[in-house]
Order: sequence, then C-alpha cells, then structure tokens
Amino acid sequence: MIAWLNHLVDVVEEDLAEDLDVARLAAGLGTTEYHLRRMFSALAGMPLSEYVRRRRMTLAAAEVVTGTRDLLGIAVRHGYGSTEAFGRAFRSVHGVGPGEVRRDGGPLRTQPRLRFRLTVEGAHPMDVRLVSRPAFRLAGRAVRVPLVHHGVNPAIQQHVTSLAPEEHGRLTALSDTEPRGLLAVSADIDPDRREGTELTYLHGVAVTDEVDVPGDLDVLPVPAGSWAVFRAAGPYPQTLQSVWAATATDWFPSNPWRLREGPEIVAVLERADDLSTATVELWLPVEAA
Repeated sequence: MIAWLNHLVDVVEEDLAEDLDVARLAAGLGTTEYHLRRMFSALAGMPLSEYVRRRRMTLAAAEVVTGTRDLLGIAVRHGYGSTEAFGRAFRSVHGVGPGEVRRDGGPLRTQPRLRFRLTVEGAHPMDVRLVSRPAFRLAGRAVRVPLVHHGVNPAIQQHVTSLAPEEHGRLTALSDTEPRGLLAVSADIDPDRREGTELTYLHGVAVTDEVDVPGDLDVLPVPAGSWAVFRAAGPYPQTLQSVWAATATDWFPSNPWRLREGPEIVAVLERADDLSTATVELWLPVEAA
C-alpha cells in the first residue's frame, strides 16, 4: 500500500494542472478508488483533493513572485479557467491573494511533496475479528451531520440527546442480529473524509427481514459482505477515533483486505453513565485485496 500511495503522489506531480483520474489509477494498481482515497486521507492527514490544491498553489506561488507570466497565464497553466477562480484557490492556501504576493513577496504557505515511508508500528496487538454477514438492515433515527475528525461531534450529540429515553428502549427491542445493541452508524461518507462534509448518521439497531420495522423509523439496507470488527476500550470518543486511525496505519498495510463502500458501524458494548468511557466495536466493511 505504501508503494501505491507513493505512485499516486508521483502521478499527481507529473501534471498538477490536469484533473486526476483516481479510479483509473486505482484500477491499474489493483485496488479501488474508494480504498485509495480513504488510505491517503488517513495517512496524509488531508484529503487527496486538498493535497493537489496545495501543491498547485505552492508551485503557482513561485511564478506569481517571479512575474514570468501574467496572472491569467499562471491560472490557466495550473488548471483554472479564470483569474477569479485561481485567486480564490490561491487565497485559501496562502491566506493572501496573488496580487498581494506579487507586490510584497509573501507571506506564503508551502506544501512539500509527500513521500510515504514504512515505519515500525504495531507494538500493541489490535483486537480484531473478521466476519461474513448476510444482508441486513439498520433501523433507527437518521440525520445529516458534518464530519468531525477529533473529539465529540456536537451535531451527533444533539441528535442522540434529543431522543426520549423510551425511544432507546424501543429501538433496542427491535435488534435481532449482529451488530447487537444500540449502534452509531455513519453512512454516505465523503471518500476523501474531508472535515465538515456531510454524512448520514443513524442512531439505531441491526435487524433482519423478519423484523417489522415501524413506519416512523429510517431504514438503511446493508448488502451481504465481510466486516473487520475492531474492539477497544477507554475514553470515548477519543479511543474510537484512535482505533480508526490505527486501522489505516497498522492493520490495512499488514493484511490482505481493503475497505469497500458501506456504512461504518460502532456498537457500544459497555459505557459509563456519562459516556466518558466505553467499550466499543468498530465494524468496517472490507473485501479481499
């Protein structure tokens, strides 16, 4: 996987002005666009699209400062159809417009070229099991929320606390299959995992077709497939977020599996009354690489 990501960076660098065909590149590497984007984002700490934009603006800044071309020429050279679009992208990276940089020489924020290297990790074994599940459904209360990488997601917290206590009991009574108990489900996640992008969050349970789901609940169908189930305990949600990061840095590079499209499911097995600590299972949809 490290070789895939470095090849991806090389292809980006070959022609930063062109739109990158990630799907075709992933197919040539024997993987999927979904998995490649997710692993890049997790390991680089930024979405692939953001890295490309930063690299474009890093190289464009040198041309702006030297004045070898007019701003329209620089914009076109770096894949922008107008000086206005170029100026917005430039300001979003550097914090100032190209005209100010041409006049004052800065300030500039440089994005170095990435290079992924394998380091020795995995000193602590990960508690994981692989399961194959038939199709099932997720039933509960769904809402659109922004993606938050670190700490408590206020929109999710507000959604869950707005549910009456008896609603939790009603949902729990419907559960008849794994993952068991009340679940925190994230679906329709942006492939690049850009912070602030919207996803569907469902607070609910897993049910088979045998269950008659009340009409006032939202239902997400889940196709049959394999799942990697990671178990962890500690401060919540920090431990959960650390486990997700470790799947990218430790588990996927060391195992012949890759992410497939589907919901990410968290089952809370045990919890403190204030949810400050918890024992959880993170269910990730996977397929053989």
